[in-house]
Amino acid sequence: MDTVFLETFVTVIDTGSLAEAARILGLTPPAVAQRIKALEKEIGDALLQRNGRAVRPTASGLAILGKAHSLIREARDLRAIAVSKGGGGPVELRLGATATALTGQLPDAVSNIRKIFPKVELYVQPGSSLELYPRVVSGDLDAAIIVQPQFPILKSCGWQTLRREPLVLLVPESLDVSDPHQVITSEPFIRYDRKHWGGQIVDRFLQANNLQVTTFVEMDALDAIATFVGRGLGVAILPDWAPPWPEKLSIKKIPLTASTEVRNVGVLWWRASPRIAVVRAFLSACKSLR
Repeated sequence: MDTVFLETFVTVIDTGSLAEAARILGLTPPAVAQRIKALEKEIGDALLQRNGRAVRPTASGLAILGKAHSLIREARDLRAIAVSKGGGGPVELRLGATATALTGQLPDAVSNIRKIFPKVELYVQPGSSLELYPRVVSGDLDAAIIVQPQFPILKSCGWQTLRREPLVLLVPESLDVSDPHQVITSEPFIRYDRKHWGGQIVDRFLQANNLQVTTFVEMDALDAIATFVGRGLGVAILPDWAPPWPEKLSIKKIPLTASTEVRNVGVLWWRASPRIAVVRAFLSACKSLR
């Protein structure tokens, strides 16, 4: 069975559209449909059904979906093992990254690793730390740049800290601040989402200092929070994340020097990855980013 056809099938399911799958795969929609038909012929049953403009799996398609993911991953693993034993072909590295890491640490790390493995093929999954952590633990991703969790990391995974980010108070540039705590409690508060690990760090700071805030909006997008502050919509407490920040922000960053809370950002990796040689090269490439 050609795993290319399986990858096409999985991509169609993930996107819910032949046209979108074609865009991602660099094919035409008829070419995607042809691959699906070839796979259905080999399986002996229909795998997709139309639902308006969208497509979804049939009962048979749903039944093979999990195994299709496994076969695709095993095929990639075989290629990776061959490369690690001296083969010269391309090897895939499956990475995850938070929004700030995508524009901060990841581009330089990728640039560094390509000098070591010129034929590396990268798959990058954006997401929150909360979403990416279990994908590394399960082996679906080789590594991810995330916020360090507040609980012990499983022994099946490794951790390398890249950056320690202290909390800062963001206020509009025109706002005078003589007492940061007074500003935090009196101004509309733009809150870092408490469902996420970074937001929980901010929440611990507020609780430790008995600061009651008036939440105006709560979100996970740090650049959006900074933009809201720059528009004069309120104040926020955020980790001082790695550049770049949004341009032309009319804000002031005030260090919260009394705070011991920091957001640790680093690389979580799966120790059992068959691509461990490439993972180690990625870790080495990240060290220069500290």
